[in-house]
Amino acid sequence: MKRDAYIGKIAIVTGGGSGIGAALGTALVAAGAHVVLADLDGSAAEKVAAELSGPGSARGVVLDVTDAATVQSLVDSVVAEHGRLDLMFNNAGISLLGETQDLPIDQWNAIIDVNIRGVVHGVAAAYPLMIKQGSGYIVNTASMGGLMAAGLLTSYVMTKHAVVGLSLALRSEAAAYGVGVTAICPAAVNTPILDKGQFGVVKGRDFFLKGQGIRKPVDPDELAQQVLGAVVKNDALVIAPVQARFAHRLQRLAPKFTQKQSIKFIAKQRKWADKA
Repeated sequence: MKRDAYIGKIAIVTGGGSGIGAALGTALVAAGAHVVLADLDGSAAEKVAAELSGPGSARGVVLDVTDAATVQSLVDSVVAEHGRLDLMFNNAGISLLGETQDLPIDQWNAIIDVNIRGVVHGVAAAYPLMIKQGSGYIVNTASMGGLMAAGLLTSYVMTKHAVVGLSLALRSEAAAYGVGVTAICPAAVNTPILDKGQFGVVKGRDFFLKGQGIRKPVDPDELAQQVLGAVVKNDALVIAPVQARFAHRLQRLAPKFTQKQSIKFIAKQRKWADKA
């Protein structure tokens, strides 16, 4: 990654109060960017921003990504202050783990609102502006769940497939305007998202990861460095760790085999849940 690629760049990171968002903010500030960390938990975003140090700078703000007008207002205020927006990281997201039949409609709506509409609102606010600038970059946080269909994550997988599709399609349009688009597709990341939204046969973070054969979740700081490098190279996807890249290739080459493995995984989860 070019060391000076981010010096003086203006960035917004949603979901910046923890996890991948906080890691992205840390990496961006260290690389010289000026970052707005936006989060529904404004206090968490402010705390992360206050702890960052480097040639860049950061501030934390409260933001509900499900409110399109509020997202637009944040983008407009950043542009009014700095004259431009170079990087928009649509990172905020939630997860729901469990059997699909146990998921009430209000939770379906909640995950659609945050994981899909939240990204759409960020794109709708930032992309037209970047077209006018003739430059800019949009990074959307998806998941390996956006490339492969893991059971017990049905609603989450649905939303992340939507984010990957949006990103790849937009990337094709945006190139003509000098705007780049990348989707982040990591396997399980060591963040609080896996500790929330569990129900039914899912009995905890470690329990679920064990069933998937994941011994060590992706480190968010390492992922953030990969993302910054991918933006410099204008890569379409960031898939991590290396095992996830192999799994993605296997899915494309042998979809029936990976489907069978998913069925076996769910059966094991149900069996373990009965014994727990």
